[in-house]
Amino acid sequence: MAVKIKLKRLGKIRAPHYRIIVADSRTRRDGRAIEEIGLYHPVQNPSRIEVDAERVAYWLGVGAQPTEPVLAILKKTGDWQKYKGEPAPAPLLQPEEKAARPTFDAVSAEDGPKGEAITQKAKKSDKKDDAEKADAPASAESTEA
Repeated sequence: MAVKIKLKRLGKIRAPHYRIIVADSRTRRDGRAIEEIGLYHPVQNPSRIEVDAERVAYWLGVGAQPTEPVLAILKKTGDWQKYKGEPAPAPLLQPEEKAARPTFDAVSAEDGPKGEAITQKAKKSDKKDDAEKADAPASAESTEA
């Protein structure tokens, strides 16, 4: 039985992600697998590649042949060079850790209280109150003089 290390496609249209699997060469692309040995998410930036190096070394050692896309992935992770006894490539880029988004309570505490929602009726009464306050100091000054 010829064994291949190949990609099994998952995900939605235009949002693929793959599992790196070991399967019989005669099975269809998304068919039954002997073992799953890794992940490949090409849509993420940088691409997410996770490979179980021990299992890859085992399967390559017993004669499993990687397909061309899997061979490219194994070369990027350095597993192919390790199997062939060549020097390892530069390490893969790792995604940057994103800072956690602040919660609503934290943001509202920083800005201070905003007050309550105001309706049109309440706005008119506030304007009247403001007008009365503005007239009161003026009238108080005139009585003192």
